Amino acid sequence: MHRIVLQREIRSRASHKALSWFSSSNLFRSVHSLPFATVEAEGISGSQPAEVQNLVQGKWTGSAAWNTLVDPLNGEPFIKVAEVDGNGIQPFVESLSKCPKHGLHNPFKSPERYLLYGDISAKAANMLALPKVSDFFTRLIQRVSPKSYQQAFGEVYVTQKFLENFSGDQVRFLARSFAVPGNHIGQQSHGYRWPYGPVAIITPFNFPLEIPVLQLMGALYMGNKPVLKVDSKVSIVMEQMMRLLHYCGLPAEDVDFINSDGKTMNKANPRMTLFTGSSRIAEKLAVDLKGHVKLEDAGFDWKILGPDVEEVDYVAWVCDQDAYACSGQKCSAQSILFMHENWSTSSLISKIKDLAERRKLADLTVGPVLTVTTEAMLEHKKKLLQISGSKLLFGGEPLENHSIPAIYGAIKPTAIYIPLEEILKPTNYELVTKEIFGPFQIITDYKKDQLPMVLDALERMHAHLTAAVVSNDPFFLQDVIGKTVNGTTYAGLRARTTGAPQNHWFGPAGDPRGAGIGTPEAIKLVWSCHREIIYDFGPVPRGWEIPPST
Repeated sequence: MHRIVLQREIRSRASHKALSWFSSSNLFRSVHSLPFATVEAEGISGSQPAEVQNLVQGKWTGSAAWNTLVDPLNGEPFIKVAEVDGNGIQPFVESLSKCPKHGLHNPFKSPERYLLYGDISAKAANMLALPKVSDFFTRLIQRVSPKSYQQAFGEVYVTQKFLENFSGDQVRFLARSFAVPGNHIGQQSHGYRWPYGPVAIITPFNFPLEIPVLQLMGALYMGNKPVLKVDSKVSIVMEQMMRLLHYCGLPAEDVDFINSDGKTMNKANPRMTLFTGSSRIAEKLAVDLKGHVKLEDAGFDWKILGPDVEEVDYVAWVCDQDAYACSGQKCSAQSILFMHENWSTSSLISKIKDLAERRKLADLTVGPVLTVTTEAMLEHKKKLLQISGSKLLFGGEPLENHSIPAIYGAIKPTAIYIPLEEILKPTNYELVTKEIFGPFQIITDYKKDQLPMVLDALERMHAHLTAAVVSNDPFFLQDVIGKTVNGTTYAGLRARTTGAPQNHWFGPAGDPRGAGIGTPEAIKLVWSCHREIIYDFGPVPRGWEIPPST
């Protein structure tokens, strides 16, 4: 609650700041009509369907083929998306091909564009700080990726703070170079961050605003020209954000925005592609694009509770949030919980159960699962319960009294206990660690001398995104952190797996293709490469003569 109140206070201060900017720029009179928006979030319906267009070479366009999306809460057709097929991809290919390898700007070319993007970020941050604008995007997110208002607003808040962070001179600071003295007078080596030029960004459905904005702006800051593809189920959110960015001064030709399938997108021919999404598709893309990829793929994310049992209510609440907020549809969601035997005798599980059971469809604290059907999740539950010693702790049933279409999933928050020894058996391990992108988690426990078995289970996992080590025991933390690799690991009594803000790195580790998001380090890693320029002006030493051949 304290965090929510604090966020509201910050939001209020930011709103006053934004209002003063609009007043000074003579735009205040049109703010209340949201001049960038082409839809009303709560007005979208079967009788008033919204349309999502494509943007290429600075112009918004339709398509010969329109894909109709159904409302994930009632099945009513409510959004038409202009889908680009193989016959329509050529304008996007041509647009990217106009961008040279050295990018739209770099430290030697058009450096004023670093300042331009600092200004765009400042204006966009001020826009998102306006209550009417933040509420618009929050409710639009809820329409296409149903989650609670606070969870949806969290996306808008993080995006606004990110843009605020990279206002003013912060964009050019991303391109800071360094120099090293040479071997003789007149020689120096300089290291620069260099763009790739034409790039592609592919982002998933679960964070329709935060992920695409943070990666898009990072690409632009470093001098690239991106084509952006967001999962069509939710692309209306980013289409509206693109219009806001244009309103804030983004040159229309700097970004292309496409709705298409993966096969068509592969023909765009970028020099580098950032993909955020499932590990299966990430591996396919890596092959299709000949390794020219950066990946922020999903993970079967783990949490370990150490030997020190404290603040049971708080730890239970964090476990509930990590596993079931956004109906478990976060790439950082808690997939498996390892409890030290000391926790097994506490009231933790009953408290998690009580918290999970208070979630309801009415306020979207539980809701549609957009990539896994109800039948698939229940079948997975059935297979897990065939493992010796397993038991259903809670959930495991379909949601009731709803109109969620059958193409989506709808189950109660679910937890299944499986003994650690059974998890480690080769016949069970792949099944137990299969990621279910929904409100579904595995819970197990371990004895003091079984920590090596827990670490063995973690070592076998394929993706290493987030993790949490819940303990204030420094020796326990040292042991676990030193023997694991997850790129975003939270440690301490208040450790979590989800809720990554804009102020620290978020991304996997242990993979040379791994991408990050949100911080200067992430932006430089993903959206630029190193270029070394060695200056050697002389003079040539007096009396120099041509030496013998070598």
